[in-house]
Amino acid sequence: MKHSESDISLSTAADADTPEYRKYQVRKSKLIGLISWTHVIGTYIPQFILCGLGVLVALIFNQVIVDLMKKEHIARDFDVTSLPTTIMATFAAIADLLVRQVNSIMGLRKEALFSPAVEGTVLALIIMVWMICSDNPTYLLSFATFKAPESWRASHDEIIEMMRRQEVFTQDSLDFMRRLLDRSGTGQRTAWPPGIIRSLHEKDENGKPLKSDRTIAGSRHEAHTVIFDIVEKAMKKANITPQEVDVLVINCSLFSPTPSLCAAVIAHFQMRGDILSYNLSGMGCGASLLALDLGKNMLQRRKWGGKALVVSTEVITPNLYLGNERGFLVQNTLFRCGGSAMVISNKWMDGSRAWFKLLHSVRVQSTNEDGYQCVFETEDGDGVRGVRLSKDIVKVAGKTMEKNLTRLGPYVLPLSEQAKVAISLIAKFVMKTLGKIVGKKLASVKIYVPDFKRGIDHFCIHAGGRAVIDGIEKNMKLQKYHTEPSRMTLMNYGNTSSSSIWYELEYIMEHQKNNPLKKGDRVMQVAFGSGFKCCSGVWLKL
Repeated sequence: MKHSESDISLSTAADADTPEYRKYQVRKSKLIGLISWTHVIGTYIPQFILCGLGVLVALIFNQVIVDLMKKEHIARDFDVTSLPTTIMATFAAIADLLVRQVNSIMGLRKEALFSPAVEGTVLALIIMVWMICSDNPTYLLSFATFKAPESWRASHDEIIEMMRRQEVFTQDSLDFMRRLLDRSGTGQRTAWPPGIIRSLHEKDENGKPLKSDRTIAGSRHEAHTVIFDIVEKAMKKANITPQEVDVLVINCSLFSPTPSLCAAVIAHFQMRGDILSYNLSGMGCGASLLALDLGKNMLQRRKWGGKALVVSTEVITPNLYLGNERGFLVQNTLFRCGGSAMVISNKWMDGSRAWFKLLHSVRVQSTNEDGYQCVFETEDGDGVRGVRLSKDIVKVAGKTMEKNLTRLGPYVLPLSEQAKVAISLIAKFVMKTLGKIVGKKLASVKIYVPDFKRGIDHFCIHAGGRAVIDGIEKNMKLQKYHTEPSRMTLMNYGNTSSSSIWYELEYIMEHQKNNPLKKGDRVMQVAFGSGFKCCSGVWLKL
């Protein structure tokens, strides 16, 4: 991943406050480490089975040939003229041996027809086949993210100038957006689509700067530029052709044209006519993991497995807010162009070449009105359409994430951490009950917050804003290097909506030095979406 220039650099400016991972010691769970390496080794079971089948065939041939030599049915000395007779005698003996073995099994006789080596090999193969049948893996073969051309990039000053040239914002709104940009954590070279950034470079026939292009054609141009680029790169990295894709899922919240974006991809890359395609909209920034889960479920329904292509993006062109209500102005300063494409497979033979294996995925949906209204597309008081972000978004995100991690915890945390949570819950219940009995309020017991660092090595927290990252870092007691991928993604690319967690994973794989990615490491992705929802996924590095 090519680094974008910026005024901020976590790798240099914050060195004094950021301890290296070697200096920060957390007692990792040995059991979880053992389980992780079991998954890593398990990806090579299909190769082990093929080798085992070869060994089994060789052992059977060896046993039969040795027996035939002892009975002098074939010559001990090799002779070309007797080769056809030897081959026929060997295959006839193997067929007879297999028939006798089947009769022995059916008759429940104790006679051992095959040598111990052959029987041991068969037993090992049966165990490996059982392991394959008992697991239904999801492998990440590759992913790719969109890197915008230089002509799409803009600094903070240029962003404010773009807004000014729309000739709809008051000076108070421009000053407010300037303050938001200064505190946003975004860098000086984030990407805007051609339909909006043209306000800086193009003029009409009267010499006035062009306003933003909100047409369907302009929106399609942005969508096709981003999606076609990342799909091509992802398939190239996975070494697959478009005809090998069995399932296609695209999520884009605020742009859902007819024909769909899936139809555009299928036509552009000439995919198969029987491909299963799904277009998700309105799911917000957490939609990437939802789309992956849908792709995974569709693959599991296929008898022989297959490959799925999942695309996550957001189209900015038609969604620039052109009003002056502050609750809507946040979207103009935070969201940027971006996208990611992922190739997943549930075929065991793909495990040895996969990058990651999906261990767990959890989705939690808020059911109250506050969560529903937290990120809401509507019109402002003047009838201008936009997306309103609530002031309570950080608090709502925190509560939803707490529920998500409560469900995810038993799958990824060591038993010692789960026991501490259980003890604190029991203690709180006991103190509350005693307080009711004695008639006065006793000291409250604080619920233990488990240390997810004991079961997770890397964190990809949705780059929804600096406040979101700060809040999660504090509540989960993470170190600076744990949130470095999120902060660097926010700085270099802004909030690219659902694709941000993949920019973060790319940063971990290619750039992070304080906490380098190793085989057997676990990576947790956490993203938030409108509605309000929190989605998480845990990947194992293979």
